[in-house]
Amino acid sequence: MKYRSVLYLTLFGAAGTAAFLLFSRPAQAQGALRGAVSAPGSTPRLVARQFKFTEGPAADKAGNVFFTDQPNNKIWKYGTDGKLSVFLDKAGRANGLYFDAHGNLLACADEENQLWSIDTQGKATVLLRDVQGHRLNGPNDLWFHPATEGIYFTDPYYQRDYWTRTAPDAGLGGQKLYYLPKGQPQPVVADDQLQKPNGIIGTPDGKTLYVADIEANKTYRYQIGPQGQLINRQLFVAQGSDGMTLDSEGNVYLTGKGVRVYNAAGELIEHIAIPEEWTGNVCFAGPRRDMLFITASEGIYTLPMRVTGAR
Repeated sequence: MKYRSVLYLTLFGAAGTAAFLLFSRPAQAQGALRGAVSAPGSTPRLVARQFKFTEGPAADKAGNVFFTDQPNNKIWKYGTDGKLSVFLDKAGRANGLYFDAHGNLLACADEENQLWSIDTQGKATVLLRDVQGHRLNGPNDLWFHPATEGIYFTDPYYQRDYWTRTAPDAGLGGQKLYYLPKGQPQPVVADDQLQKPNGIIGTPDGKTLYVADIEANKTYRYQIGPQGQLINRQLFVAQGSDGMTLDSEGNVYLTGKGVRVYNAAGELIEHIAIPEEWTGNVCFAGPRRDMLFITASEGIYTLPMRVTGAR
């Protein structure tokens, strides 16, 4: 959901009620699922709680993590040495992040509803400003296709207190999933049948895409065609998600009330409880990609894993 300032039930209505009930399963049932992917005996460790709302974690090739504190308009770095530093101030109210094949940090720059590419020195280039002259709702999360080098991104509408507008651009025609082909100035609609698309992740082979519709409380799986087109949409699980990631065994990690891990068949195999109001996003990090990095409300957490991130 990426930084909210209202109650979840108020924001999502009936769909939010369903999500709330799902995310509020009894602790006993959750405990029975522990240990499938996390390292034996491990528990999430609080690294720091000095933020307002953390989001968008992405790891570079060395395993350093970059994440956003959107309300404070910063991108932070958590190094493999365990040190925290500000990578970029005045970060365009960046939300979801992802690294491209060239080491640039792609960002959903929510302040002006744009997509950015940020180089290693922190210099930002605007990749996308609008859709045929219509202002985007607020790019939220994105994934870079390793073969086509196109960018899939979700564009839900969440009212921000730093915007002057109070409603979506009607000419945009709703909240959609888009695909921006490499080098093109305009995106194409990849799916316009989602209520509020949010979290997104694809497989390293570039063949499969997962997208969460958080308002419908569903996550879908698509096949990716050779030109980037999405085909054969299927319901993966009846749970929405804020952010998401994949591991080396093909398991899918969904966030909300902690982290829920599903195998490729859509079966829940582990729940990772996080002692925060909301878990926004997650990625694998560290030199061996065997550490789960978790952004959760005001805090960031790490968890040693039995598995590694998908690469």
